[in-house]
Amino acid sequence: MRLLRVATCNLNQWAMDFDTNLRNVKESIARAKAAGAAVRVGPELELTGYGCEDHFLEQDTTAHAWECLRDILTGDHTDNILCSIGMPVIFNSVRYNCQVFCMNRKIIMIRPKMSLANDGNYREFRWFSAWTFKDEIVEFQLPIEVSEAISQDTVPFGYGYMRFLDVSLAAETCEELFTANAPRIDLALNGVEVFMNASGSHHQLRKLNLRIDSIRNATQTCGGVYMYANQQGCDGGRLYYDGCCCIAVNGDLVAQGSQFSLKDVEVMDALVDLDAVSSYRASVSSFREQASHRTNVPFVKVPYKLCQSFRNGMVPTSPVQVMYHCPEEEIAFGPSCWLWDYLRRSQAAGFLLPLSGGADSSSVAAIVGCMCQLVIKDIEKGDEQVKADALRIGQYKDGEIPTDSRELAKRLFYTVYMGTENSSEDTRSRAKRLAEEIGSFHLNVPIDSVVSAFLSLFETLTGKRPRYKVDGGSNAENLGLQNIQARIRMVLAFMMASLMPWVHNKSGFYLVLGSSNVDEGLRGYLTKYDCSSADINPIGSVSKQDLRAFLRWAAIHLKCSSLAEVESAPPTAELEPIRANYNQLDEVDMGMTYEELSVYGRLRKIFRCGPVSMFQNLCHSWCGRLSPSEVADKVKHFFKYYAINRHKMTVLTPSYHAESYSPEDNRFDLRQFLYNTRWPYQFRKINELVQEMGKDSKWDTPAEGQLQTSVQGSGMGVVAAGSANPSAGF
Repeated sequence: MRLLRVATCNLNQWAMDFDTNLRNVKESIARAKAAGAAVRVGPELELTGYGCEDHFLEQDTTAHAWECLRDILTGDHTDNILCSIGMPVIFNSVRYNCQVFCMNRKIIMIRPKMSLANDGNYREFRWFSAWTFKDEIVEFQLPIEVSEAISQDTVPFGYGYMRFLDVSLAAETCEELFTANAPRIDLALNGVEVFMNASGSHHQLRKLNLRIDSIRNATQTCGGVYMYANQQGCDGGRLYYDGCCCIAVNGDLVAQGSQFSLKDVEVMDALVDLDAVSSYRASVSSFREQASHRTNVPFVKVPYKLCQSFRNGMVPTSPVQVMYHCPEEEIAFGPSCWLWDYLRRSQAAGFLLPLSGGADSSSVAAIVGCMCQLVIKDIEKGDEQVKADALRIGQYKDGEIPTDSRELAKRLFYTVYMGTENSSEDTRSRAKRLAEEIGSFHLNVPIDSVVSAFLSLFETLTGKRPRYKVDGGSNAENLGLQNIQARIRMVLAFMMASLMPWVHNKSGFYLVLGSSNVDEGLRGYLTKYDCSSADINPIGSVSKQDLRAFLRWAAIHLKCSSLAEVESAPPTAELEPIRANYNQLDEVDMGMTYEELSVYGRLRKIFRCGPVSMFQNLCHSWCGRLSPSEVADKVKHFFKYYAINRHKMTVLTPSYHAESYSPEDNRFDLRQFLYNTRWPYQFRKINELVQEMGKDSKWDTPAEGQLQTSVQGSGMGVVAAGSANPSAGF
């Protein structure tokens, strides 16, 4: 029986903070060794941080990574343990994303990444090249400072595996797990038993199951041990890397780390039976036949043993039940952990949120409340790093220790209700009750006098005073009056974020939190430079539907009962006067429901639909409930306002990435912001299709069944069902 103890980890790295990253790497190696592990794998590009982006183009970044690696190799960190360490490497003037394998203060092999991630949030081809040579391993000349420090001139570089005296091991890097012709297939056929995957995979709602399924399927098809390591936390950008390091053996998960955590270092280990891998493979006839006429893969001989012999009391780690969070928990925990990392690393003293009493701002408040609860729980569990950060941010006196989430919230969270004559008592009271439940320092700030001052100035300059539409004003007047209120709130929010700590004799500043959701961003249903303009936004790519489900969940699990009332209230901006026969409603203003917006968003981004193909898809989905001409009107209405408002995405507050149909312009959804809003060619094609379909009687009959499509890469299914509500089923 060949028994091998292996360890993988989640590391909360910070792009370009080499001290933090090196400390975490060393700590993870120390914990792996303490557990008795002979193999340790860390996340992708762990020495630099994954999110360095154009810093990778700087020679300094690679040089500093080598300096950190030299520091590791000149100590006893790699004694008697094989360590995979992620870093950039320049070879023959080409930069590669690499795993560097080290043991006993030497470098055994450097494995460059072969399949780069280059879609969605990823731009690896901008900074790295893929290694394309599969038939040989070449010699790499080490930098002179490293060479002299470890007395080693060259190291094998390329695609291949390491053949130890008792086990063969190889690497995959992040994206290679998901490729059709994955490296592990040929490697497994060549006898490789242990695969180490260094990853930088970000959180997205409902995505984790795809990753876990891929890892389990990889070892179920080819057999073997799969060690998966990932970054965890905010490393300086919009993404939250959601950890979930794990170890799989022959299709079973035997260890799984946390998906959401405030910890900087988390290490999971398992004792695996390599003879069970050999037995598993030998029992599959097709595997034996393919292995018998395989393509040979280069390898590096390593004159060490890693395995242990069987002794009494040594039992291989048993399979575990895979842990998944529901979407509501993901919305609670992912943005909460991201906010905590941003707060502690930005040197800010807390957050300020314009709290309107509506669903969006209330969701943000609940997420901050959840963050405070997570901090207190980790302090109670003895996490010294979280405790130290909380003491510093909360500006506690010597001897004081945070013990209550509401008390912590009072120190680092301001909520401000900025009401006008158009605001209702319902939203004002909901905001106040929610603030009390969370524990925030809450202010009620009437802004009518400020609005009036602006209007008086305008009247002095022009001789005219605008009126609301319900009072006989034009659309231009009505919109202008709404925008004044919205933009005043933004200015006041930033003023109070800067000065309220001073008022309370605290040092530092507060970060302003935004609260626009992904559907409003897609439709452009927000004022440019209003309260959607903030420092960061934890819900900027979460849909209204998911937020409402989150509010129902949070009312119970976060013990904020007022959120149930918030969720049940109809969405309204409260920027127009309330009359006996008129009350402003978001969905009426937009000319579409939030459910419909969610449908349009998924079709536009995930299914890559332009106006014509979206019309065709929805005709099939909504056949029998809406006529083709009605579907055409809805599609044209959406694309008209999408085009009119696309420019707003260029100044959207940096938002936590959570949805695969996010319209976020700067990093994820790269499209123009100046459109012909009439879409003349596309709308003409739609009109032609409507005329043709009007001649076909089948469009007048109810749809048979449903149109169901799997959303590639999103981890969810989207179903369009024929029902009274044209957006039902999504």
